[in-house]
Amino acid sequence: MHPSRRGLLATATTAVTLPAITAATAERHRKPRTGFENLAASGYEVLRGQRVGVVTNATGVTRDVRHIVDVMHADDRVDLTAVFGPEHGFRGTAQAGGSEGRYDDPATGLPVYDTYLKSGRPLADVFAASGVDTVVFDIQDAGARFYTYIWTLYDCMEAAALAGKRFVVLDRPNPVTGRAALGPVLHREFASFVGRQPVSQAHGMTVAELALLFNGEFLTEPVPLETVAMSGWRRSDFFDASGLPWVPPSPNMPTPETALVYAGTCLFEGTNLSEGRGTTRPFELLGAEGLGGSWAAGANALGLPGVRFREAYFTPTFSTFQGKTVGGVQLHVHDREVFDPVRTGIALLVTARKAWSGFAWRPDHWIDKLTGSARVRTMIDAGADTDEVVAGWQEELAAFRRMRRAYRLYR
Repeated sequence: MHPSRRGLLATATTAVTLPAITAATAERHRKPRTGFENLAASGYEVLRGQRVGVVTNATGVTRDVRHIVDVMHADDRVDLTAVFGPEHGFRGTAQAGGSEGRYDDPATGLPVYDTYLKSGRPLADVFAASGVDTVVFDIQDAGARFYTYIWTLYDCMEAAALAGKRFVVLDRPNPVTGRAALGPVLHREFASFVGRQPVSQAHGMTVAELALLFNGEFLTEPVPLETVAMSGWRRSDFFDASGLPWVPPSPNMPTPETALVYAGTCLFEGTNLSEGRGTTRPFELLGAEGLGGSWAAGANALGLPGVRFREAYFTPTFSTFQGKTVGGVQLHVHDREVFDPVRTGIALLVTARKAWSGFAWRPDHWIDKLTGSARVRTMIDAGADTDEVVAGWQEELAAFRRMRRAYRLYR
């Protein structure tokens, strides 16, 4: 505004008393900005002069639901030359355990390389063949150690270091807050793609914070790393505080409510029960053929904070018990501030084992990969209750919480 006009406006409004902006009003209008939003606002400064490849999927969207690859491809300030797709693929067409392979993206013409199940030197060779100078990572996480995108991040960082590439992480919210790390910590002898390094089951970190942790604690050869942080995000924020659109990061993570329970109920992938795949409420519906209402009653009797259990019946359209009517429970989280997904998951395992004589672990002991050791399985088999199982990991969890403090970017 021209100075003379500003003066006239000030003179004309001197008699008007404006309402004070209260803390509550400011909080209502607070709008966190993602790492990509801050990157774009800077004119893509950290990517200037670089040939860029992006590791992303369908969640890499702007606030107005444009994909960041489409946005950067159309911007002359970025030399975007490649895309790298993780599990489920770049555009998100593949189911669990699948990817889209190598192809040219129809929308942009960019080559899309497949990273799924690649790590170390084979993945470094992919980065080298792409001709990029800098690898950018932008994927929405779900907040659990066994959600594989954080290990895609780890593998890509390791491979970028081997290939001599820079690495840039664009941050996004942890949808279930960054308040606390929860659950057992992975023991290295149980490492797999659902857990490469000693991280707690619910890590309470953002992807940029995890990248700093990986670089500082776990990578043998640290990668030249830059992170583009969010602004306005607080550790106590759930996903809805971001104002961002929720794009399912995988086919069975349809809503932020799924992410809220996932760090606990995904443990049922290690059993012979259905974890709700093939329903509209995966990980909120759990059950088995022949399992009735006694499970919900037993779980409710524990008085777990923030959650209630409804006796439920459903027919999965695919996966475990496909086409069969099964009985079990639906989780209803009524107070997410006090809800503990990991403790709840353990309690449900303990009560399911008591309620259903057919309860069994998967023969390959997948539960050990999910929990990070054999301890949860063996303690439950020995008749331990929820409190005893949870007590078993407190010392290692305290050590992880101390480690993670040094890498937190937000208050």
